[in-house]
Amino acid sequence: MATTGLDLYSAVAAEQSRVVLHRYSTSFGVASLLLPSAKRQHIAQIYGLVRLADEIVDGPAEASGLNTAEQGGILDALEAETYRALGTGFSSNFVVHAFAQTARGVGIDERLIRPFFASMRADLTQETHNEQSIREYIYGSAEVVGLMCVASFLTDSRGRRLVARQGRDADDLRQVVEDGACHLGAAFQKINFLRDIADDVTGLGRNYFPGVDLAALTDAQKNVILDDIDRDVAIARSTIPMLPVDSRSAVLLATELFAALAQKLRRSPAELLRTERVRLTGFEKSMIAGQVLSSAPLRRSENTRLWLSRRREAR
Repeated sequence: MATTGLDLYSAVAAEQSRVVLHRYSTSFGVASLLLPSAKRQHIAQIYGLVRLADEIVDGPAEASGLNTAEQGGILDALEAETYRALGTGFSSNFVVHAFAQTARGVGIDERLIRPFFASMRADLTQETHNEQSIREYIYGSAEVVGLMCVASFLTDSRGRRLVARQGRDADDLRQVVEDGACHLGAAFQKINFLRDIADDVTGLGRNYFPGVDLAALTDAQKNVILDDIDRDVAIARSTIPMLPVDSRSAVLLATELFAALAQKLRRSPAELLRTERVRLTGFEKSMIAGQVLSSAPLRRSENTRLWLSRRREAR
């Protein structure tokens, strides 16, 4: 029997989220292929909403002619629609509908969503940060996204939450992996800040590094930032073995891709970062992915086939 009604609508919404993920982020898209299908879909649906909100405050909305107030109004409407969908299980916006399906299934609620939208809203009005405001911004823009992903990783295909294992009770284990997710999200965001300095200085006029003049960034300042990132990555790596087995390879691959980008940023002169966006090449990404696959063999041939089918996209 053909799928109809809400099931069909939700399936189309899910497809749209996958398109968003793979068109906007090769790294996350390829890493997600190492997850079981249900968790892979959850990550796409989380990413879809995150990307949609980000596009409202960065680039496309402004390029279409919207001013800051109009962008803020659209962001407010998106947030309100997200809460409405959490309550009803439906949205006329495919991306929001897909996110709500995941959120309702794995237990994501307003405690994580509100800080996220607060950070997105800050991008419309705040060009510089102090130590407190940047901590709040990173928590809302990145750490809560990591916590949303953890909610998916710790929920099985039947919607059952984490049970005690590895000699720890469930609450203790969840706290460990959530701490790792926060550090990993923070590392990803700080790497993005450093990589995108050229755009932030010349285009958006933002500075996410308190006390640093980005137009005169020195190698010493860059390395201090990268040392902080390395500490976050090290903490995150130490918690990966605490994740469910079926989620570890994907998280490890995402971690190693961003760690490699951090290393490339360290090798790049600060002067270069002020004018160019440093990237990993497709070959570099493929090499890292191959190393992760060889060190942590996948349990399901389906995931192997999916990764291989996407390998060309990583180039």
